[in-house]
Amino acid sequence: MLKNYLKITLRNLRAKRVYTTLNIIGLSVGMASGLLIFLFISHHVSTDRHHQKFDRIYRIVTDLHLEDGSVEYYPEAPLPMARAFRADFPQIEQAAYLKMNRELTVSVLLPHQSTATRFLELNTTALVEGQLFDILDYQWLQGNAKTALHEPNTVVITQSLAKKYFGALNPLGRTINLNNLAEAKITGVLADPPKTTNTDIQLFISIATLPRLMPGFNVNDWGWLNSTDRVYLTLKNPLAAAGLEAALPALSQKHFGKDASVFRFHLQPLADVHFDVQRIGASPTVRLSLLWSLGGIGLFLMLIACINFINMATAQALSRSKEIGIRKTLGSTKPQVMLQFLLETALIVLAAAVLAFFFTLICIPIFNQWLPNDSNFQFNTQAIVFLLLLIIAVTLLAGSYPAFVLSGFSPWAALKGQLIQPGKNFSLRKLLIVFQFAICQALLVATLVVTHQVRYLHESDLGFKKDNVLVINLPDPSKTAFEAFRNDLRQSPSIKSVSASYRPPAAMVMNGGSFKFGKKTTWETFPIRERPADSEYLETYGLHLVAGRNITPGDTIREYLVNETLLKKLNIQDPQQILGRKLETYLSPVALPIVGVVKDFHLRSFHEEIQPCFIATQTDRYKKVGVKISGQNANQTLQFIQQSWQKRYPNEVFMYEYLEEQLAKFYEIETLVFQLSVVFAGIAILISCLGLYGLVLFTMTQRTKEIGIRKVLGASVAGIISLLSKDFLKLVALAIVVASPLAWYAMNQWLQDFAYHIQIEWWMIGLTGTLSIFITLLTVSFQSIKAALMNPVQSLKVE
Repeated sequence: MLKNYLKITLRNLRAKRVYTTLNIIGLSVGMASGLLIFLFISHHVSTDRHHQKFDRIYRIVTDLHLEDGSVEYYPEAPLPMARAFRADFPQIEQAAYLKMNRELTVSVLLPHQSTATRFLELNTTALVEGQLFDILDYQWLQGNAKTALHEPNTVVITQSLAKKYFGALNPLGRTINLNNLAEAKITGVLADPPKTTNTDIQLFISIATLPRLMPGFNVNDWGWLNSTDRVYLTLKNPLAAAGLEAALPALSQKHFGKDASVFRFHLQPLADVHFDVQRIGASPTVRLSLLWSLGGIGLFLMLIACINFINMATAQALSRSKEIGIRKTLGSTKPQVMLQFLLETALIVLAAAVLAFFFTLICIPIFNQWLPNDSNFQFNTQAIVFLLLLIIAVTLLAGSYPAFVLSGFSPWAALKGQLIQPGKNFSLRKLLIVFQFAICQALLVATLVVTHQVRYLHESDLGFKKDNVLVINLPDPSKTAFEAFRNDLRQSPSIKSVSASYRPPAAMVMNGGSFKFGKKTTWETFPIRERPADSEYLETYGLHLVAGRNITPGDTIREYLVNETLLKKLNIQDPQQILGRKLETYLSPVALPIVGVVKDFHLRSFHEEIQPCFIATQTDRYKKVGVKISGQNANQTLQFIQQSWQKRYPNEVFMYEYLEEQLAKFYEIETLVFQLSVVFAGIAILISCLGLYGLVLFTMTQRTKEIGIRKVLGASVAGIISLLSKDFLKLVALAIVVASPLAWYAMNQWLQDFAYHIQIEWWMIGLTGTLSIFITLLTVSFQSIKAALMNPVQSLKVE
């Protein structure tokens, strides 16, 4: 019997090859979209889940409650806290501290080399306590996890770093130089951690090496908070988390005294770390809400594809009514007829799944190019299981209703041709079309809003100039070395200015603290941010003075520039009124004069409001060099800069980046959202148009004689096209009315994540609605015009 069903199914699919092709293409595109979204979501959701103690691992985070009522969120915790946890809290199984290095120069001297090879490692090295390996899981290829980092000047590296540094040589026992300050022995080699980790450390340095790399750093200072510091712990029982959380205020009171109300510590489950975009210093990642949104879009795209199948299957019901009537007359039961149609659906879905698999393989490399450099996703076992479940779900979803409807035909009515006529009782089909195009309209609105917001992020005035500025690492902040380097650069006419600073005006890193203003003896209730820089900072980055003068050259803080936001917070209207007033900051205990006011500039991304800030000279804090170039002969200028840099810093690795490229990293996720929204809106339109085209084609076939009669009676081509198109246009117009307010609300909520954003205007809704109608007209008109132009004699001959 199954062989007979299969034979009939293949004959029917061949006989309706146009509808079969449309269904396969629509389903395959929808399934491929769902598969790609599943890969993206699973990549992020699986972050750090390879750790065996995943459900018992926590990170300590800090909330700073300021006097003005505001709260600042930080991912760090004081170094001594790990020791306190191990000593005083029996419910903790293990605790460990790690201190990330933003930059670390590693020098490697191989046996056959006369000079060392140097590598600059960015954000992949850390000083750690050995207890970290009792918390986080790493696969040890060489060495002992218990003793590898017990001694000072010892390091553990990953397999990829071992190959990078030593090639085929065994790295164990060899030495490397760290920042030209410490010779460290390699005591262990680890397998590379999976990409789905938030602690992507490639080089682990024993915490006992800290005094060599950071002389003067006080390991017992509870008040020192740095965005590179982390404390992790494991609980013996995850149910103990609430009790430990309740004990943290007492710990804060013990070590901070009267300031305990300011420093509030919390346990953060490891599962939440990857999605914590709120905390300053968190690496760029996705919001959990984005994953849910993408999951919803994937579901809607598959629903649209299934709706196409349902619409076309039920639309063709009349053409198969006699077949069903004969089968039932010959003894076929309703379940047997349903099985026949479900088998047809299964074959179409299976063909679509194969096509979707190849679509996905083609698209994965493209999607990986859109992701940040440190992450990618691949087709894996989970994806195969998801695809199999998707085949079953789509078969049942797309096939059940048509099978139920078709198998329910009365054999007598089917053979007599007394079933419901086309054009009547189409309420469900109309509802499905409205649902399809409502999703399309919502995605079009979302795409337009995201497009304009991303353009706004990249093109808005930042308060400084980002074009043609190179940002170079500065390994030695001493005045002598830098001034020699600056003088070398001034020999080139292509270089306009050179400035040393802690960071460019806008940067991921944003330090700050308390300050006193004027004659007040108490600290202000809000913090002030810092941008330590030399006197050429304004010229290099194009910052504008609105009052006063620039700071004078110096090695230490002697005077301040402040921004306009500070004046607003202090309720000072005229910038001239603040000139000469004194400022005492956390970086200098002496009250020093304010000599100028700088026009507001963005300190971080547009997600955050501009905060009060000062600029002051402080040579020992400089980490970066900004070089403003003319933009002409850029490659030659870059070579000249590199040669000059190597001349003054021969033992360091030259590293540069254009400021514009640095700033683009602020909006990696927004750019990804833009790319995904464009793609998925296009896919939704494509799938909906395929379904609409199939329905129009079937409708034209059913109304061929009617069209012929109308033409004989004098109907014009334009009149016939209007007659055939208006029903579909009404449905699309209804979809626009339903979807537009919902899309407006959803995108308005998305825009609230930005302190600075565009406004959704009426023309955006109008433009996307017009585009939806135009696409519908284009889809419908092709078949409508063809039917309207057909010779009425041929139309009347159609059976």
